Amino acid sequence: MTKSASDALVEQGPESRLFVPRASSRPGGTPDFSDLHIPAAGSATRPPIDVEPGATAPLSSGLVRVLDDQGHAVGDWNPGLDPDTLRRGLRHMLHVRVFDDRMFRMQRQGKLSFYMKCTGEEAVAVAQAMALRPGDMLFPTYRQQGLMFVRERPVVDMMCQCLSNAGDTIKGRQLPVLYSWRDGNFFTISGNLATQVSQAVGWAMGAAYKGEDDLAVAWVGDGSTAESDVHNAMLFASTYRAPVLLNVVNNQWAISTPASFASAGMTFAARGLGYNLPSIRVDGNDFLAVPAVTRWAAARARAGLGASFIELLTYRVAAHSTSDNPDGYRAKDEAARWPLGDPIERLKTHLIHLGEWSDEAHTRLQTELTESVTADWKEALTHGSFEEGPHWPVETMFDDVFKELPEHLRHQRTLLMSES
Repeated sequence: MTKSASDALVEQGPESRLFVPRASSRPGGTPDFSDLHIPAAGSATRPPIDVEPGATAPLSSGLVRVLDDQGHAVGDWNPGLDPDTLRRGLRHMLHVRVFDDRMFRMQRQGKLSFYMKCTGEEAVAVAQAMALRPGDMLFPTYRQQGLMFVRERPVVDMMCQCLSNAGDTIKGRQLPVLYSWRDGNFFTISGNLATQVSQAVGWAMGAAYKGEDDLAVAWVGDGSTAESDVHNAMLFASTYRAPVLLNVVNNQWAISTPASFASAGMTFAARGLGYNLPSIRVDGNDFLAVPAVTRWAAARARAGLGASFIELLTYRVAAHSTSDNPDGYRAKDEAARWPLGDPIERLKTHLIHLGEWSDEAHTRLQTELTESVTADWKEALTHGSFEEGPHWPVETMFDDVFKELPEHLRHQRTLLMSES
């Protein structure tokens, strides 16, 4: 009698039945993105904002793309952005990249303790921020510095935060790059992964309760979707139809762990369907597709139709942080083989195709921004260096924690000041 395939598998023993997800590459190997299905640009259909969540299943498993490989904008999702808006977006993305490169070099020279770049992911934050309103509350993770560039936070302020000097508006209380900016509706970045997602839903529920028209927008990495905070947020967002946009930035690597270990064999976007949320997967390196999907979800939320779940497919080109060496877990040339390209180059190509940009103009802009960031760094150092300060006094750690300082903390502060 012929044994079935399942019987044969059982007889092979328990070791052979353990499935280990595949990484896109490992050191010394050849990058392989063959598991990544990339549909043609323009092939996704744009539904009305009052679509039933289940009807977005094709969008959750597909990929919304507007820019094709030749730089043309095609399809239902084309947002029709004018050239001035496109040039402004290009400027913001290039500004972020120049800033990142400068700060990375400063860390390597010992002038900063720590830094995290967002190279290759600039379109995620910049394009989404440009599609939102100033009153919308942002709940970012640590790779959305582009949000602050769009909302015009002074670069010197960001540098001072990384230096923890006397100009640091958070008074040296946060790890570098964990920014906070109340005036810009930029919620304090949390070092505990995914906490901001539940907080965003709570904020959105409060805004809806008060009859306000502003939204909450949250971002989380692919690896952090394993945190229970994300699932709690999705449940509450769905139940109360909270006006919130829940974004998963799938940049392929959670430090050294590939996204395949967190995806459960499906797209991240598809998880939203289980919570009855409209769910869309978008090309995160496509500067036209990202704002198109963001505007759609925002319009839905402002109309009282509830939250949306968005997966932004992108790639983390740089190391996870300055404490990380990606050569230890992925092939050195993997970033160059990422099939969705570079967001800055793709938008540049599109503008050139429209006759609204040139290589010469791009070079001039890069030079201008490099000089601007250099000047900002010099100004930031006038508030103190990382090595020598001045820094915020140690006793200020007790300030801004409680409205009225409890007795035991007053006692601790007195002891601290008497010993210093």
